[in-house]
Amino acid sequence: MLRRGLLSWISRVGILLVCLCCVVSVLYMLACTPRSEDEQLSLTRANSPTGKEGYHAVLQEREEEHRNYITSLKKQIAQLKDELQQRSEQLKTVQGPYSDTVGVAFDHGSPEKAQNDLIDFLHSQVNKAEVHNGVKVPTEYAAIPFDSFTLQKVYQLETGLTRHPEEKPVRKDKRDELAETVDVALDALNSPEEGGISHRKVYTSADFIEGIYRTEKDKGTLYELSFKGEKSQEFKRLVLFRPFGPIMKVKNERLNMANVIVNIIVPLAKRADKFQQFMQNFREVCIHQDGRIHLTVVYFGKEQAHEVRSILENTSKAANFKNFTFIQLNEEFSRGKGLDVGARAWKGSNVLLFFCDVDIYFTAEFLNSCRINTQPGKRVFYPVLFSQYNPSIIYGHHDAIPSIDQQLVIKKDTGFWRDFGFGMTCQYRSDFINIGGFDIDIKGWGGEDVHLYRKYLHSNLIVIRTPVKGLVHLWHEKRCMDELAPEQYKMCMQSKAMNEASHGQLGMLVFRHEIEAHLRKQRNAIKKS
Repeated sequence: MLRRGLLSWISRVGILLVCLCCVVSVLYMLACTPRSEDEQLSLTRANSPTGKEGYHAVLQEREEEHRNYITSLKKQIAQLKDELQQRSEQLKTVQGPYSDTVGVAFDHGSPEKAQNDLIDFLHSQVNKAEVHNGVKVPTEYAAIPFDSFTLQKVYQLETGLTRHPEEKPVRKDKRDELAETVDVALDALNSPEEGGISHRKVYTSADFIEGIYRTEKDKGTLYELSFKGEKSQEFKRLVLFRPFGPIMKVKNERLNMANVIVNIIVPLAKRADKFQQFMQNFREVCIHQDGRIHLTVVYFGKEQAHEVRSILENTSKAANFKNFTFIQLNEEFSRGKGLDVGARAWKGSNVLLFFCDVDIYFTAEFLNSCRINTQPGKRVFYPVLFSQYNPSIIYGHHDAIPSIDQQLVIKKDTGFWRDFGFGMTCQYRSDFINIGGFDIDIKGWGGEDVHLYRKYLHSNLIVIRTPVKGLVHLWHEKRCMDELAPEQYKMCMQSKAMNEASHGQLGMLVFRHEIEAHLRKQRNAIKKS
């Protein structure tokens, strides 16, 4: 009954709009199509002895008739527009203030009652979806991740051997859906009720930064779109919802990120060479481009501690960068312990934390995504980073391995979405403290990030989980220590296997002897022929 009432109401409105458009088209054709008798009359008079004077007289007469007829058409069009506007206003009421939701059953005998029931139903879909508040999720496998998109590309998490890190070109149905969503957001941003000032910014598609979306099969599709704001470091975020019907505007927020500092916390033991590479990217992105960063390095042990401290001090002097903290712990390395200590060491007001590893490459655009997708007491951000395959395998047929900047290409042959990793995350310090922080009893590699992620899934906070193109895990040889517990060692070996190459590339390595034998047979056959 509910679906039948909804389809009936939408059909009536659609038929009315089609009829109105047809009437306007017919009137336009009648007004603009020349009549054959007019042509014959004009031709006859032009050939008569007084053809020139008669022709001008006919033109003046016909011009006056057309003016009167156009005036009449304009009045009719104005009436049709008024009626169309009334119907449009009825549709817009779907986006009006929320009312209490109740169980609905459409009343086909009363159009007003059916419309109210429809509005209640659409609002109930929004309220049931994870839009305003987080929904408790039993495990990380039950969480529905977001997909991200720009005007040109869509980044999706797909499973199986055919998964593609980047969908290019985008399917037409998906491209049309996302283009419509951006258009609806632009209409909302540029609507008079949003601005009210004549000289306000006019938003275009060039202001669109990125969007994320996900579909809950029993509720609808949620979209969050970010646009450049009127000022530097100011953004606009629109939340839209499509409850298997017209798209509804849920929120239109102004986000001022000019004073939002990101405290990047890096736990480290040894690996001074990797830290040197990390600081090169940090200097370019965080100091030169962003400028609103604090770096906290938590170092375990004494070996190479002097080299790491020297790298920090040299960067500080060369770039006039003072916003860093170096904490040394003379104990066994524990990633969870290092991040927990680094987060609690902050003595200022509430700050946005970015838990990061030394082998991570990120961009200034990612730092903005980190700010936009977090909100204290409301949202935490768990981006899915792109993990690079072993360059020596990927580029083994090349004369030389390209530079890191040239390697950062998101394709299925160069890497994969690290959808099983939860270590790189953005969240406010207050949320981290309130949730209980890391389990510091976990030693060594792995496990602590999943434990924290599960805590947030079991809370009322919204967890934003989506692939991000500006966050890359650089390949490095992974060593799984014998001291690890059996479960940790198994996780480490699985990660090591997935980091080397794609399924197809690994298959080529496994069967390389058969491939080489086949090539030899082909060459011998050619020589004999």
